[in-house]
Amino acid sequence: MRCEVCGHNIYGKPYCVMIEGAKLTVCSHCSKHGKIIWEEEKPKTTTPKTRTAVPPLRIQSKKSSTPAVDTTQELVENFHAKIRQAREKLGISHEELGKKINEKVSVLRKIETGKMTPDNMLVTKLEHKLKIKLLVPASEEKIKVPKPSSRELTLGDLININKKDEKKEEQEERKRF
Repeated sequence: MRCEVCGHNIYGKPYCVMIEGAKLTVCSHCSKHGKIIWEEEKPKTTTPKTRTAVPPLRIQSKKSSTPAVDTTQELVENFHAKIRQAREKLGISHEELGKKINEKVSVLRKIETGKMTPDNMLVTKLEHKLKIKLLVPASEEKIKVPKPSSRELTLGDLININKKDEKKEEQEERKRF
């Protein structure tokens, strides 16, 4: 049973109290706010004396539920250009594509300009309608860690290793040109 004033579960005896002309069943804490009319024993669950209001069911739309993120796959590098090319190849406008996949035109335009990254659900819809592949297996960047010496590596050591790798890459790029 819940208190009609604060909404908390009533533990122990519920009180019937007159508060500003209203007869309410309340907890012991809220009974101080009015005049106690009578004390009622906690009703048994088999034969309830009063009806309690049941909260309305909340229906979730499909858009509000977030699908599990698949960490084994990632978007291709130039996904926005690939989406635009596929749409133009099929001769479909933003409006037509939006109707087919039940998505706003503004969202599709933002994705094609690269201002927005689509979620997994939208990526699957786009892949299906445009007949393209946008998700590829995730590539892991491997960090080169030198063989451990007599002491353990610190964060500073890892930063220095990273800086050395960046310098090597810059030198290799300069050699190419």
